[in-house]
Formats: sequence, C-alpha cells, structure tokens
Amino acid sequence: MSNLVAIAYPDRESAEQVRRTLIELQKEHIIELDDMVVVTRKADGKVKLHQATSVAGAGAAGGALWGGLIGLLFLAPLLGMAVGAAAGGAAGKLTDVGVDDSFMKELGAKLGEGGAAVVVLVRRSTPDKVLPRIKEYGGHVVQTSLTEEAEESLRTALGEQVTA
Repeated sequence: MSNLVAIAYPDRESAEQVRRTLIELQKEHIIELDDMVVVTRKADGKVKLHQATSVAGAGAAGGALWGGLIGLLFLAPLLGMAVGAAAGGAAGKLTDVGVDDSFMKELGAKLGEGGAAVVVLVRRSTPDKVLPRIKEYGGHVVQTSLTEEAEESLRTALGEQVTA
C-alpha cells in the first residue's frame, strides 16, 4: 500500500528541486514512487499540475507501435501508426493514474500566490536516507497518510514545530 505525502513550498523552484532530488533517490533505489506531481498556484490564482510523466504521450507511443504492427497486416503501416497514435493518445489522456487530479487542484487552491507543493505517492522508502536529502529545502507538511510517528518525524526533519 502506498502513502500520500504533500509538502508545500513558497515557490515552484524549491518544489522542482525536491522533485529532482526524489528522482535521484529513486534511481539510487532509496525510494519507490507510484506518482509525483508538482502543483503550482500562479499569481492570478490558477492552479497547474506538473505531472512527472505524460500518460497521453506514453499512450500515443504505444498506440503508434501497435497501430503500425496491425497496419502491416493490412499493408498500410503508416495509416495504422497514425490511427494507433491518435487512439493511444486519447486513451492516455483519459487515464488517471496515481493521485486524484481534483484532490491536487483543491490542494493547490489552498496554496499562497506563487506557492507550490510536491505531492508524492510513496510505495516504499528508507526514511533515514530520504529525510536528510530533502530537509535542506524546508517545506510545510500539508497532508499525509503516514502514521502519526512517521508524520512527526517528517515534520521535525523539515524544521516544523511539532506539538506534543
């Protein structure tokens, strides 16, 4: 089972730096993520979700491959690739994996102007190796599904005052 962790930052650059750090940690097999999104709130109040991967792009690539193979059977591989890419892209766009987009937009609406948040769905991690790498960026825990003890440890690492 995965745990949801949402941490707010004063600006997008801080959130993007945390995202880059988490990607490095994932490459080092210290953390395993199901989903990671940076949520930003612009000065005009608009909320934008910056997904780590594009499901529409992945769907289009897969659709083009399968469409091309099927097109070979009917002697029209280019047409098959075009139709497959369009269908795969459309299916990918409709697919919502990971954290619910409406939840993240609600969270983004609560951020201050120009603020950002990193929302991650953590499958597995080694907290004693993750926390020292992200604590330098500070942040404020907005929401988690962690145990009280794990959440308190996260808040302490980020420099938040923890009430007893």
